Amino acid sequence: MRWRLIREATGQTGAENMAYDAALLGESNVTGQAFLRLYHFDPPCLSVGRNEPADQYDQAAIARLGLDVVRRPTGGRAVWHQDEVTYAVAAPIAVFGGLRNAYHAIHERLAAAIRSLGAHATLGLHQPPPSSTLLHHPASCFAIPAAGEVLVAGRKVIGSAQVREGRAFLQHGSILLDGTQDMITAVSRRPHAASNATTLAAVLGRRVTFHEVADAIIAAWGDAVTSTNLPQPPSTSTTCFSAPAWTWRR
Repeated sequence: MRWRLIREATGQTGAENMAYDAALLGESNVTGQAFLRLYHFDPPCLSVGRNEPADQYDQAAIARLGLDVVRRPTGGRAVWHQDEVTYAVAAPIAVFGGLRNAYHAIHERLAAAIRSLGAHATLGLHQPPPSSTLLHHPASCFAIPAAGEVLVAGRKVIGSAQVREGRAFLQHGSILLDGTQDMITAVSRRPHAASNATTLAAVLGRRVTFHEVADAIIAAWGDAVTSTNLPQPPSTSTTCFSAPAWTWRR
């Protein structure tokens, strides 16, 4: 499979990034192309999962802190995007033979990239608690390791989520370079489970750059990867992801 690579040195807002990822998903569903996108957020952003209850978060505190907030098109839990490499994969489901296979295969490639940097990355074996439990005890994306997720010393270094559209899927996630997920707790109305995250800086004992990690991912990808221009999303798509009616809809 030939992959089209989008590598962005300049960060974008949460709404712009989600619109781009959604555009890649739509393009993949229509044309059958496969995309690998590497990017980051500017300014830092709180993203929440598509189905998370909005009332978990204190809008007044978020406004007071001047935070960028976006609701993702994918599921999962909240992520604080600050010092990270964000990846997105949009491809036909048939490339991997199913969504579960895709989740595992993508994480295997990301784990290989992290190992090439010097960290002993493995895939988790344990299943997370039932979703009904998480609804009553909300947690950030990085609080609870699940089967197939990328771990270093038993702690999550990557948090990922998926969504399907027709014959294609989108999987995107955060590879933590440094920092914490404490901002999620700071703007939450309910107690959150403590983050079980670690960062590449913590496990390697040195600063790791965006470009260093991006290079490692591209090298570990295996399939042919060629640079491409990013399909521009319709302006209505960015407007949708920036609209309060979408962000605070649940």
